[in-house]
Amino acid sequence: MIRALLLSILLVLPFAAVSQAREDGGVITAPSGTIPVGDNAASDAAIRTRIDSILSQVSAFDKVRARVDAGIVRLTGEVTEQVQIDRLNALMARVDGVVAIQNDVILTTDIGLRLGTVRDRFLQRLNQVIAGLPFVALGLVVGALILLVGSWISRRERTLARVAPNPFIAGFLAQVIRLIAWIVALVVALDLMGATALLGTLLGAAGIFGLSLSFAARDTIEGLVATILLSLRQPFGPNDLIEVNDQRGRVIRMTSRGTTLLTLDGNHIRIPNQIIYKAVLTNYTRNPERRFLVDLVIDPVSDLGRARDLALRVLAGMSFVLQRPEPVAWVEATSPETLVIRAGGWVSQDGTDFDLARGEAFRLLRRAMDAEGFGLPEPIHRIHVEGADPSPAAQPVPRPAATRREKPPDLSPDATFEELLDRERGDGRNLLTPVGE
Repeated sequence: MIRALLLSILLVLPFAAVSQAREDGGVITAPSGTIPVGDNAASDAAIRTRIDSILSQVSAFDKVRARVDAGIVRLTGEVTEQVQIDRLNALMARVDGVVAIQNDVILTTDIGLRLGTVRDRFLQRLNQVIAGLPFVALGLVVGALILLVGSWISRRERTLARVAPNPFIAGFLAQVIRLIAWIVALVVALDLMGATALLGTLLGAAGIFGLSLSFAARDTIEGLVATILLSLRQPFGPNDLIEVNDQRGRVIRMTSRGTTLLTLDGNHIRIPNQIIYKAVLTNYTRNPERRFLVDLVIDPVSDLGRARDLALRVLAGMSFVLQRPEPVAWVEATSPETLVIRAGGWVSQDGTDFDLARGEAFRLLRRAMDAEGFGLPEPIHRIHVEGADPSPAAQPVPRPAATRREKPPDLSPDATFEELLDRERGDGRNLLTPVGE
């Protein structure tokens, strides 16, 4: 009896709890931690329907079949190209609900089908070419117009002469204009043709080629840059007397590779432009006025002040010595037994040879010094004699006899050497020739 009562109570309690929940307005929910399971068959059917619809829209996949089992897609059949297999994988991966793809599609062995695919692809490319012919023609016409404009500008010598100091810079600017015209024409033409991929490939190849060329031709590029800078700065001109690395000569010509000098002995010296640009360069011709210095050795017992004043008077009386700037002279000791009067004067290099003027000045100064008793010091040998007078009277220095008045020498530049320079410079145009000459 008691067991039956307890069993009845246990059976009634669940129903009472449910009734109480309904009375309270509550909602019965699934137990916590459970996951609902969908209908695999319905989901697989929906996936297959979607895949069949996709395959039916592409003629290349006519022989491809698909099966779906628990979200796993298996593809079988044949195609004509490998790229179609890869395309199948991409399409199937985009279908919603696909868990994995097993692609068993193979390439067909039917030669006719594969040749037909090649024919279709060729016809497609041909149609694209025919459709793009108007744009190709437009790109070629526009590119040709750009090239014609660039070529016309590059041949305008008068226009380039306004910004170019010499033919090298003018030619360099013309080449740069032509290159820019070619690049712009190529970019515009390819853009109008729609070949942007080819344009990117060409630009990338040009960058790699330029980088490799810069390493391979480093010395050549350095010489070219030095030539451009020398042409722009113009540190010397034709016929200028310059000195570079202890090499002195008159400038004959400058090319894109080097500068040629003609020494005063008639020898040719060719110096690379990069060496000239980095070396210490002395231009003796840039300033028309140039000062010479001569050393006059005199006896240390002479009156130094009177000897210096004599040198200044003689220099001031020379016709080829300029009065402004004024001549200079000072005393300089070279040894205990020798004194030097260092005298200098300015000459104009326009019409006067510097070396001849310096030699003539030395001759006139030396003659004046000797005439006034400021001769060269004679070798002195001191002999001490016991009982002799230690301070004997100095013997008078005999003066040289006066000479007759001489005819002034010709100090003009050597005409023969100037003719040689003109002949050497006339051998073709060089980079020192102004544009238009």
